[in-house]
Amino acid sequence: MPSPLVECVPNFSEGRNQATLDALRAALTGVPGVRLLDVQADASHNRSVFTFVAPPDAAVTAAFRAVAVACDRIDLTKHSGEHPRMGATDVVPFVPVRDVTMDDCVALARTLGERVGRDLAVPVFLYARAAARPERERLPDIRKGEFEGLRDRIGTDPAADPDFGPRAIHPTAGATAVGARPFLVAYNIYLDTADVALAKQIAKQIRTSGGGLPAVQADGFEVDGRAQVSMNLLDIDVTSPATAFMAVQRLAGEKNVVILKSEVVGLIPERAILGAGAERLKLSDAADHLLEAKIRSVEGPTLDGWIDELAGAAPAPGGGSAAALTGSLAGALVAMVARLTIGRKAYAAVEARAQAILTEAETLRGDLRRLVDEDATAYGVVSAAYKIAKDDPGRPRAIDAALLGAAQTPLETARRAARVAALAREIGTIGNKNARSDAKVAEGLARAALAGAVENVKVNVASLSDPAAGKALLEAAERLATG
Repeated sequence: MPSPLVECVPNFSEGRNQATLDALRAALTGVPGVRLLDVQADASHNRSVFTFVAPPDAAVTAAFRAVAVACDRIDLTKHSGEHPRMGATDVVPFVPVRDVTMDDCVALARTLGERVGRDLAVPVFLYARAAARPERERLPDIRKGEFEGLRDRIGTDPAADPDFGPRAIHPTAGATAVGARPFLVAYNIYLDTADVALAKQIAKQIRTSGGGLPAVQADGFEVDGRAQVSMNLLDIDVTSPATAFMAVQRLAGEKNVVILKSEVVGLIPERAILGAGAERLKLSDAADHLLEAKIRSVEGPTLDGWIDELAGAAPAPGGGSAAALTGSLAGALVAMVARLTIGRKAYAAVEARAQAILTEAETLRGDLRRLVDEDATAYGVVSAAYKIAKDDPGRPRAIDAALLGAAQTPLETARRAARVAALAREIGTIGNKNARSDAKVAEGLARAALAGAVENVKVNVASLSDPAAGKALLEAAERLATG
């Protein structure tokens, strides 16, 4: 089963200094389990948005380390940019992705906020779903007055007291908002005009607080000589980017202004883009016709995804599947060494044999990859048999049949792994000498796969009500192990 996963999207008040951006990246990616998905830095806004996913505890650790870097390197007294800001780390939201609830993300926000306030002396405000006060749910309400305004208010106005940290703004790093929310899309639309007043007028008309679209925050800015309508779409299932785009297009058109382009800052769930296309094409079932999605479904999980499953709490995939995958990797290396041998003049005398090894290695590689899935399936059959009611007279027979089937699969893995080991030794002897280390690795992997598979045969046979029923399987496995 895949491990729990959260998305974290820290926004830093730096979009120009590459050394600082690199330091922030290093702080995040240096935490095991963190996968940095995207970095977008905007010089005009002087702001960067980092998007990463990680298990919950790792997400908090990575976010704290990045906040510490920002605290050391970003000085808001010297900062200017189009985007409103109140902190070196302006905002840190946690978003549930997989096997994590919104309540879990609220707890993460509180954990991070408390640590930032305590260890870095930066005042922290909880916002969105993590807000401790209803008036702090909206980020613009917290950020009102920005760094300079909050500097005067914190410590003098009780309404500005932070949820964590000192009742005084950090002299250079300001204050930080930490929260939990659904997926938010930062979406900007550029108008073919320099009239910022028009962008602000449109933003006022479309944002929720102005009676416009639901779940939309918006403002108008000048960016590179163009008027920009900048939006946060707080819930794309309520107001999609396509809906926001058409609203801006209509209002701009009333002033004879057209849209030049739009942009997403950070990442966006694919359903938002798919929904926009489906709306334009009037397709009600677009998701059912996506070629790439169908390919992903038949290919199965990515290698990283499969490893996450292996590391999870579920018993399958387990050791038998891992042994089969290890054998498949060994077969792939044998095939590689054979290919590096075929067609080389120095190895013309062994080319025919190298070709035969290649053909067999490719077959074994495919067989072992299939056994990765078959081993997990066999375990599922065993698990189902054990769930049969204990008073069912057919339960013992069903369990024994399932265990025998589960022992057959790793035995097949052992047979193929033993053969891969033999091919690895041979190609290492006759093949391209520059790839002999690869052949050695292949042999080592194949032997590990063999040992792991034999162990799985033993454990399944030992669980039979009458282990003698699996004697032939056990003997075959032991012959392979000592052969």
